[in-house]
Amino acid sequence: MGESPNVESVETDDDYVHVRFRDPDQFDEIRTPDWADEPAGSVANGSEVRTGKEKGDDDWLVQSVLIPADHDEDDARDEAKQIVEKIES
Repeated sequence: MGESPNVESVETDDDYVHVRFRDPDQFDEIRTPDWADEPAGSVANGSEVRTGKEKGDDDWLVQSVLIPADHDEDDARDEAKQIVEKIES
């Protein structure tokens, strides 16, 4: 596959650091698939991956990665990139 997407934004709430790679508006549908738990958890335990189905396309791409909020934003950004590389490679 191609090069990993760039991080668009990083925001922290009570539960997660949300590391966004793609605008949710570019997708028809967004899911948190169970199959992504293993590659995500192998990098940051308890993290989740949201994938989106692009408008007019059948491809599912990583929209964002949620890293547990006990990680700081810099670490979460690096961990999210590692997770995307595992999934999209």
